[in-house]
Amino acid sequence: MEYSIKILGGGKEVGRAAIEVSTSSESIILDYGVNFDANDNPNLPLQEVPSKVKGFIVSHSHLDHVGALPLYQISGNFPIFGTRLTRLITELMLKDFLKLSGAKVPFEWTEVRKVMDNFRSVKYHEEFEVGTFKTELGDAGHIPGSSMIKIKTEKGNIVYTGDTNVINTHLVKPAELEFLRDANVLIIESTYGRFNHPERKVVEDEFFESVKEVVEGGGTVLVPAFSLSRSQEILSVLSSRNFDYPVYYDGMVKEITELMIQNPEFINDYESLKKAYNYFKYVNGWNDRNKATRNEGVIVSSAGMLKGGPAVYYFKKIADNPKNAVFLVSYQAENTPGRRLLETGKFDEYSPMLKARFQIFDFSSHAGKNQLKDMIKSAKNLEKVILVHGSPDSSSVLAEELKRELGVEVIVAENGQEIKVF
Repeated sequence: MEYSIKILGGGKEVGRAAIEVSTSSESIILDYGVNFDANDNPNLPLQEVPSKVKGFIVSHSHLDHVGALPLYQISGNFPIFGTRLTRLITELMLKDFLKLSGAKVPFEWTEVRKVMDNFRSVKYHEEFEVGTFKTELGDAGHIPGSSMIKIKTEKGNIVYTGDTNVINTHLVKPAELEFLRDANVLIIESTYGRFNHPERKVVEDEFFESVKEVVEGGGTVLVPAFSLSRSQEILSVLSSRNFDYPVYYDGMVKEITELMIQNPEFINDYESLKKAYNYFKYVNGWNDRNKATRNEGVIVSSAGMLKGGPAVYYFKKIADNPKNAVFLVSYQAENTPGRRLLETGKFDEYSPMLKARFQIFDFSSHAGKNQLKDMIKSAKNLEKVILVHGSPDSSSVLAEELKRELGVEVIVAENGQEIKVF
């Protein structure tokens, strides 16, 4: 039997994030995400003939990995597999996505409901079948509940890392490198194929000391952060160090934090997250928002790139005071206010220059270049590496180094490309 991989894509970045593994008669799809263009319009991945698709396996619950799942539920009922926490958070993410972008996508609440009805929770290292494909999940170390996906065939093993990281954080333990040992074909992200990250402890120390400095000087620190994972990481950093000034959190952070607390087996430093939830204050309405900006303290709020959400309101309230600060802790995509601040010091072309203190801290939940190479080297029977989920320059730089250092076949995948693997 022959096996092939097709990159179904999903937008500007290569292979982000929908991958089909197929034989001549059936296929499964690993992730099925949505990207957004410069005008915030959703870019949907390619579709395959539904009759061939036996089901979906989801690596984690970020929208660029799950946002298009309802498409296949329009004309049928397709099983979807992932960890329990991925299932729970996916429901929140899809409902929020539909609320914000419902007019721009070809599905409705009915299909989102079908996604959840057809979503089956599986445990790490529990073998399960999708059609005739034997599969298994391992911890990816990206966000709570995230998975690497292994497909076991009679000719060898295919492993898809999804998004992955190999460092110890408050939320997650490192990815399980042992899970990659028997991979013959490795499909791996390449988001940071050109760069390495600073040591996490150094980043946390600098962040904490900077926050203290601003607050002890009578200022307010705004931390725009993604509701899923980054906000909880920042709150855990502050609670683990017994930060004793007011901390507020706003947006969808509360609901996601509650799901994480209800599923402690997925959380690395559970006590710090629980402490943050118990002692820091959730912003419940406009009265609380006004209070949060009046006194010294920290506000952790969506959205992480300042494209919307309560963070925009807070930014406008604190931006003109040099005592205050805006600390970015998330990736800032092109054409977002966060990126514009980095490049010009202004929120938009009509805004005055930012007067508040401004810094960015690398709390990335993706592996850096050397970490990706270490992951790949942990596969002892590797025949082929397929790089996905990265800009063309990141993927190509990493590919050249891998070819030189490992001597294996390395493919920088393109959207729509089909690759024979066995």
